[in-house]
Amino acid sequence: MNFDFLDKTDEVEKLKLELNNLRPLSSFVRSQLKEYFRIGFTYSSNALEGNTLTETETKIIIEDGLTIGGKTVREHQEAIGHSDAYDFMYDCINSKSVTKEMILKLHRLFYHRIDDENAGTFRKEQVYISGSDYVPPKASKVESLIDNYIVDLANLRKKANIAELISFTHMRVVDIHPFVDGNGRTARLLMNLVLLQQGYVVTSIAPILRTEYINRIRLYNKDETKPFEILISNVLYEALKEYLRMVKD
Repeated sequence: MNFDFLDKTDEVEKLKLELNNLRPLSSFVRSQLKEYFRIGFTYSSNALEGNTLTETETKIIIEDGLTIGGKTVREHQEAIGHSDAYDFMYDCINSKSVTKEMILKLHRLFYHRIDDENAGTFRKEQVYISGSDYVPPKASKVESLIDNYIVDLANLRKKANIAELISFTHMRVVDIHPFVDGNGRTARLLMNLVLLQQGYVVTSIAPILRTEYINRIRLYNKDETKPFEILISNVLYEALKEYLRMVKD
């Protein structure tokens, strides 16, 4: 991957048009691509949060049901749970909307093996983000903020470009921080759900971009939204290029 961090929104739309011209894809091809992107997305999203499983180890756990020596139980649970949430994400594509029930279920599927009591439940206490001076909203405000988020997201679909829409989808969840843990992975699942609903492809933020990703989240929290939108345009551009390459092959 060659990230120059220039705005690639226009290039993304050209690739999207190219992909649309190849559609409809056969059910076999769609199934193969879904399974291919499952591993990379699960690996990268978990790795951004400190999970030390490699992409190959993630594949072995998910596809073969085997355990990896020297890795923690939690790391295995995160791989399996994220894979389960990935399947549900695909189940929600045709609804063309995001609901509170979807958000809760995505979190529950990912998190219930780790902490069943808090899985799929909005937090009831104040949380703090290590290494950041940003303080999430009070727990008492979380549910109403999520309700507002769903309305704002539906409205934004009608007028925003894809980088703006996906950045908002991701960042508003990170800002609200609705769960005691697993907020980043829930945000990335939701951003991919919206991408798929809008006709784009599964898009990962590579672990090598972790520092850029965190820095641009901090800027977004200070109302400097463009740097994060540019990051999203770059990773989406790379995902579409890879998807098109595989379809053509």
